[in-house]
Amino acid sequence: MLKDFDLDYEVCNCLKVSINDIKNSIENKNVKSLRDLQEVTKAGTECRHCIFPEGDFGKIKKKIYCKTVLNEVLNG
Repeated sequence: MLKDFDLDYEVCNCLKVSINDIKNSIENKNVKSLRDLQEVTKAGTECRHCIFPEGDFGKIKKKIYCKTVLNEVLNG
């Protein structure tokens, strides 16, 4: 799924966290879980709609979520 998005696509609009920010956090800050990701980037700590599809209660649904990016990068 990641191949369908530019690396600068903002996954978390509240805090301006992009796919590239998440990838860099995984590669350089030893992020291994959603909790780690939130601690390092703060993504998903405001409105929380960007974390995973089940928690997206926004008016406009996200096209990709933090958990999806995390899982795809960690699992190759």
